Amino acid sequence: MEDISTFINKIEIEIDGLEVGTLKPSTTYRELPEWSSMHALVLIALSETEYSVPLSGDDLRKCGTIQELYNLISSRS
Repeated sequence: MEDISTFINKIEIEIDGLEVGTLKPSTTYRELPEWSSMHALVLIALSETEYSVPLSGDDLRKCGTIQELYNLISSRS
């Protein structure tokens, strides 16, 4: 899996209304003003298509930050 900067860039591209450079590893993504349940689905799809790692809603709820999400996907890929 690539480094976290590339991972963050992919998320920023996929989430509508999110400007590039907004996310940091420490960002609590569910607290973003742009965040919605649709974005959770986007993250689940991104994980599956880009990394062949299936995620559940429970997985997303357990991860609070972008770094935690990255660590989870990295550990499963």
